[in-house]
Order: sequence, then structure tokens, then C-alpha cells
Amino acid sequence: MATSPSLKNSWLDEFPARIAELDRTHLRRRRRVVVPESGARLQIDGQSLLAFCSNDYLGLANHPALIEAACTGARRFGVGAAASPLVSGHSAANDALEHALAGFAGLPRALYFYAGYATNIGIIPALVGGGDAIFSDTLNHACLIDGARLSCAQIHRYAHADLEALDAALAQSRTPRKLVISDAVFSMDGDLADVPALLALCERHDALLLLDDAHGFGVLGPQGRGCLAHFGLNGAQASPRVLYMATLGKAAGVAGAFVAGSDAIMEWLLQKTRSYIFATAAPPLLASALRASLQLIEHDEWRREHLQHLIARLRQGLATGLRGSTWQLGESLTAIQPLLIGRNDEALAAMAGLRERGLWVPAIRPPTVPEGTARLRIALSAAHTEAHIDQLVQALSELSATCRPETAFG
Repeated sequence: MATSPSLKNSWLDEFPARIAELDRTHLRRRRRVVVPESGARLQIDGQSLLAFCSNDYLGLANHPALIEAACTGARRFGVGAAASPLVSGHSAANDALEHALAGFAGLPRALYFYAGYATNIGIIPALVGGGDAIFSDTLNHACLIDGARLSCAQIHRYAHADLEALDAALAQSRTPRKLVISDAVFSMDGDLADVPALLALCERHDALLLLDDAHGFGVLGPQGRGCLAHFGLNGAQASPRVLYMATLGKAAGVAGAFVAGSDAIMEWLLQKTRSYIFATAAPPLLASALRASLQLIEHDEWRREHLQHLIARLRQGLATGLRGSTWQLGESLTAIQPLLIGRNDEALAAMAGLRERGLWVPAIRPPTVPEGTARLRIALSAAHTEAHIDQLVQALSELSATCRPETAFG
């Protein structure tokens, strides 16, 4: 009978030391137990806090119409999809949602996925592979980065929003298949990509453009139709060179994601995207809730107007409240308002100070953001009020002068 190998000096023994190193460098993450309360409040580890951490930009996640639609969908279709979309998991609810999403985005066809991360890590390898080239903004989201790595294509990273560098890299490439990938709204900085300029470069160099509009869908453009509508590049002006991807668990308030584009490319992705073919389809009850969400996104313009008002109020308040501080508010006009602090321990101390004042704002540290740019990621929602914004501004103004790293926690 064979004996098992000795675990003496095993690499398994490294994990406690690795975790201790994360603690030492203030990079260890801790998961919280969360229970939603009313409005913008969350119960976090048993404490009721005013939260500025959610991507529920329009305040729809707990909307009664979505809850009722999900319940109706569950009664009609059950809870789980039970199979992949190409077996028996593509329910009538999911099919209806795909048609609704394509029409809403102003593009010919859409595919509905169970998660945004799964969408990008699947569709990029389906589009390009060895011998092809990908051109990626350095601040792209992890799912775009990981999808590019999985493709085995040659990856060219260009400095954030440096279109001259992208133009030069595209011009130097000799591969016939070129894919440019970019966030539309960058998740940690809140700035908006120059989509028309990106598309112009793709036209010039015969490249395909994949846009991840996770943080723009529902918020940007007429009726919240997203970044393409914001720039007038959907509908009759839609380019076959554009693949538009957006998540449905942020402004839409539910879960999942979709990708939309030309019928030919959508059919190819249906045939070749492994994260679509070999995964159980999203539950149809979620598709039912999402169709209700699309109606609210389209018709509740007041939500976007209120959100824009809150963004302006926060920026105006912090322009005064942080005067003379080393903390710097990023140049963002979206619901994502990054407050750059610098050191990991100081960002954690600021987060702790806000919690003591009844506020929850997450500290974001490397590798999510570059070294030396630890920050508070302030996320605003239509569920917030003016009084909420004023409370946050007051707390940050006080902390910027008094916060000390030794009070930090993970």
C-alpha cells in the first residue's frame, strides 16, 4: 500500500506567513455580513450605517416592482434554470430579456450572462487567440485583464486614456485581428473613456472595440441607455465594430450581465464562449425582475437628475471642506467619487473614522488600484439625500485633518 508523501516543509505551510504579510502591509481584506435596511442604510456586522459603498446607483435594488416581478417569475418559471442556455436553460423569460436589452441599448442582438466577470473572461478568448493582438487600458477592470490573459493573444497595455499611445501601438501591429478593450466608466476613478475617439482609432486600424459599461448602463445617456447613447453611437449610428457589454447588478439593481452587437458576432459568441456554453443559465426569475428594472430606468428620469445633483453637491462641499488637505478628490463627474489618500494604513484609518461616525465608505487598496493611490471610493446613489451628502462632507472635512493610521483596521 502506497504511503502519502510527508507534509514536512510543505508549501502548504506558507499560507499563514502569506496572510501575516497581508496584515503587515494593510492589504488583508475582511468580508462583512450585510443586511439591507431602508434607503441608503445597511446593517454591517450588526451595526446600522449610512452606506456610500453600493453600485446601486439608481436605488432600484429593493424596489417593490422588481421584488414583485421576481416573485411572479419564480411562480411561473421556478427558481433555477437547471441547465446551460444551449441545453434547456434558455427560458422564455431570458429570451424576452435579451430582446429587451438589445432594443434598450440600440444594438441588433444581445446575449444575457449570469455574471459580468464571466462575460468578459469568456467573450475575449472567443474573439481572439494566439497570433492576435489585444490593446488594453492600464486601468481596465480585472475581468477585462483576465479575459485578455486567457485568450493567449499578445497584450499591449497603453497608459490610461493615452490615445496617442494606442494609435501608435495599433499602427505598429501587423496582426490581422486587433481587439481594443476598455472600461467605459473606470470603476475606481469614475472617469469616462473617450468612446468616439476609441472607435475612430478602431476604424482607422481595422480593430474591434469592446466596451465594458458596467458603471454607465442605466446612468449615462438618454433614458439611461448607456455610454453609446451618451455619445450618440447606438441605434442607426451603431458601428459593427463595437461590442457593448454592461452589468445588471449595479444601476439595474438585480444581477447578471449582457453583451450586445452585430448579429454575426453575437452568433459567434453564442457558439464559442465557454463561460456561456458550459455554465448553468441565469435564473429566469432574475430576467423577470430585470425587465421591470428596464422600465423604471427608462421612465424614472428623476433618479438620474437627483443623482447628478448629489454629485455636484458632494464635489462642491469637498472643494471647501478639504481645502489645504493632502487628500485629493478625483476628477470624476459620475457616481464614483474617488478620494485619493495615498497610504494603505491612512486609507484604513479614514474608513475606521467614518464608521465611528455612522458612515460606511470602503478603503480601496492595491492591487485594485496602483501602489501609492489607496483611496476611499465614494459611491453615490439616487437613494441618498442632500442631508446624507452634507453628513459625509462634514465627516470627511473633520477626518482629513485628524485621521491617524494607528486607528486603522482591515
